[in-house]
Amino acid sequence: MKRYPDRGLHGRVVDELGLRIMSGELIAGATVDTEDLAASYDVSRTVVREALKVLAGKGLIDARPRRGTYVRERTNWNLLDPDVLRWQFDSVTDVAILEKLHEVRVMVEPAAAELAAQRRTKDDVTALFAAVDGMAIEGASADAIAEADLRFHLGLIAATHNELVDQLSVIIGIGLSARDQYVHSHRVSINRGLDMHRQIAIAVEHRDPVAARALMTTLLEAAADDVRKLQRSGGKGPRSTSRS
Repeated sequence: MKRYPDRGLHGRVVDELGLRIMSGELIAGATVDTEDLAASYDVSRTVVREALKVLAGKGLIDARPRRGTYVRERTNWNLLDPDVLRWQFDSVTDVAILEKLHEVRVMVEPAAAELAAQRRTKDDVTALFAAVDGMAIEGASADAIAEADLRFHLGLIAATHNELVDQLSVIIGIGLSARDQYVHSHRVSINRGLDMHRQIAIAVEHRDPVAARALMTTLLEAAADDVRKLQRSGGKGPRSTSRS
C-alpha cells in the first residue's frame, strides 16, 4: 500500500492533515479553513478541497452549513481504513497502540496459523521458510529483519486461502511494521522469536494445525512481552524511536 504522498499533490495534503488530526494537533470540533490550508501548503483551493473529500470519506472531517468544515469526534473515524490505521501508528509516541494491536493479533493469527496448516500449498510453505531464512541472515539490518518478519506473517495469512481473512493482512501488516520498528530499534534480540517462527513454519509444513495454533499463541505472547518490558524500562513509542 502506497503512502499518500506517493499519490499526487493532494495526497501530500491528505497525509499531513491526517497525521495532524491523529496526533491531536487538530482536535475534534476544530474548524478546517480551506483558504488557510491552501496558503499553508502552497497549493490551490481545488487541491485542498480534493484532500478534504478524501478525509471526509474516512470519517475524519465533515461540513455543515454555517458551521463550515470541522474535525469529527474519534468515534466517527474509520479506524480500520489503511491510511487511518497507519496514521495512528505514525502519529503517536504512546506504545498503548501496540497493546491494541496485540489484542487483534491474538484474535486472528493463531486461528490463521491453524487454518494455514490445513490448507497450505507447497508454494506457501516455501514462502514461509524463505521469510524465516531472511530473518536469520547474519548481520542483517533491523529493516531487513522487520521486512522478513512481515513477509512471514502476511504469508501465513495468505496460506489460509480465505479472502476475508486475507483482508485483515492490512491491519496486521501496518501494525506489525510499527511494532518491529519499536522493538528492533531498541536492540531486542530476535533469537527466541526466530526459532518460534521456524517451528510454526514446520508445523504448517507438516499439516499440524494444533501445533501451529499453539506455537503462534506462544510467539504472540513473547512479542507482547518484549514491548511491555521496553515500556517498563522507559522505551519510547514507535514514532520517536530511531533505527539501530
